[in-house]
Amino acid sequence: MSSQTLLKNARVFDGVRDECPEGLNVLVEDGLIKEVSASARGSSTAQTIDVNGMTLMPGMIDAHVHACASDVDPSKVLQQGEPYRTAFAAQFLGHALKCGFTTVRDVGGGSYSLARAVNDKLIVGPRYFYAGRFLSMTGGHGDFRQQHEVEHPCSCAAVDSLGVIADGVDAVTHAAREELRRGAHCIKIMASGGVVSPTDPIWMSQYCEDEIRAVVHETNARRTYTAAHCHPAESIHRCAELGVRSIEHGTLIDKKTAEFVAEQGCFVVPTMVIIFALQEQARSHPPAIQQKLQSVFDSALTSLKILKEAKVKLGFGTDLLGKLYTQQCRELEIRARVFPAVDVLRQATSISAELMNLQGRLGCIAPDAFADLLVVDGDPLENINLLVADGAHLKLIMRAGEIIKNEL
Repeated sequence: MSSQTLLKNARVFDGVRDECPEGLNVLVEDGLIKEVSASARGSSTAQTIDVNGMTLMPGMIDAHVHACASDVDPSKVLQQGEPYRTAFAAQFLGHALKCGFTTVRDVGGGSYSLARAVNDKLIVGPRYFYAGRFLSMTGGHGDFRQQHEVEHPCSCAAVDSLGVIADGVDAVTHAAREELRRGAHCIKIMASGGVVSPTDPIWMSQYCEDEIRAVVHETNARRTYTAAHCHPAESIHRCAELGVRSIEHGTLIDKKTAEFVAEQGCFVVPTMVIIFALQEQARSHPPAIQQKLQSVFDSALTSLKILKEAKVKLGFGTDLLGKLYTQQCRELEIRARVFPAVDVLRQATSISAELMNLQGRLGCIAPDAFADLLVVDGDPLENINLLVADGAHLKLIMRAGEIIKNEL
């Protein structure tokens, strides 16, 4: 027999439109949204929940996480061992779901076994999409060896957990195919310098054009896409030109590059909260990392303004590492300094779903979409801080039609 839940008398933010019509009923059946209308009715056995005076919205999507990154220092992640990383991931994913993130995209360190543990409900967490291990060139952002360390057969400290070092067209092709074989949702490459890597300048473009083209070819062949870690404008422009779909961070972008990215139809996934969180503990980092961190911190909000003016499609990401994952909701508040709340919520719902090629299925309230839903005590379009309080104002959380939390 079909299982039905009727959420009635709702003010509905559907993840797309500005307006929030009131008095709607949303009928959920077997994990999907079946009907959205004022007249929707369930069967005599349907569970009925009155959400009058509250806002019903899609579950949010965090499109840039590292669930297994159990320390701020990536070189320490492998040392902690797989059981520790898995336990950390379970805590990380449970917190995300509690905060209203019903889907996450893990862009470095996720695996088939972790996804299966979530799907089999051994771990309570959001829908879990993973890019597998990211690809980095030697000396790139994914190479976490210190300068004094010599070459090792494993190439770098975190090669078996977060990323893999691959140099040359043949090597990156093989690495991309291997991650896709393991079920990767997309492939992520390190295409510029980064903050926490010890030996690369932040302004450095990484990978040759032929190497990037090779990865893009492989993802296109699997009907998926390539994501690229990029901070500087030059790297962003190059990746957009070469067919990368998802630009991660984009912190040092300029106006001309943002306009080009918009023309190409690429997405950018800013990750503001990790920059702010790391800056607040800047003195604990080595001087070289402090300098790189300062450069992206100084440009963070400016980059959001540039992206807004160019009308670039923005996904929602946080990129939090180690114990900083508890600040996940803070990304909403930081973005709201630049964007209206409705735009931030679209970024965290329908636009991130489109980025992942799941438009109409995730991040929206519409017939045939997955029943990943939140009931907010109040109107988050008027007060986005209702979603910043780590789930305190979420009266109901539903994932795939299953009620995870119900205080109604």
